[in-house]
Amino acid sequence: MNLRVDPHSLMPPSHQLVAGILDAIARGELTPGDRLPAVRTLAADVLVNPNTVTKAWRDLERMGATEGRNGSGVFVTPAGPAIARKTRLAATLADLRAAIAAARAAGHDDKTLKDALAQALRGETVGEKR
Repeated sequence: MNLRVDPHSLMPPSHQLVAGILDAIARGELTPGDRLPAVRTLAADVLVNPNTVTKAWRDLERMGATEGRNGSGVFVTPAGPAIARKTRLAATLADLRAAIAAARAAGHDDKTLKDALAQALRGETVGEKR
């Protein structure tokens, strides 16, 4: 698992870690019962304060995607994959809504956007014909 924190992102570092872990769970890279990295180890790896990692781990536990076990660490729960997929889909849809709003603000109509989305879903670039 390769987590990164972008110090220039508008998203807080702890939220970036949560998103990275949820993505890893949703992809199956982390599965129920897998242990998350230790707080200090991950903090050193991604160059953040250990409190930032602690906050991310706490947020993941509140969601039910992980659980802390005293003295053992933090582990992915059996419900983790379903929670991760649902949460990441919601985030993706929010990003999609923002992109649609930006495209509309740039003057693109809904038909053009639907055509572009259909092409993207087929793996084509805009304007490409198969």
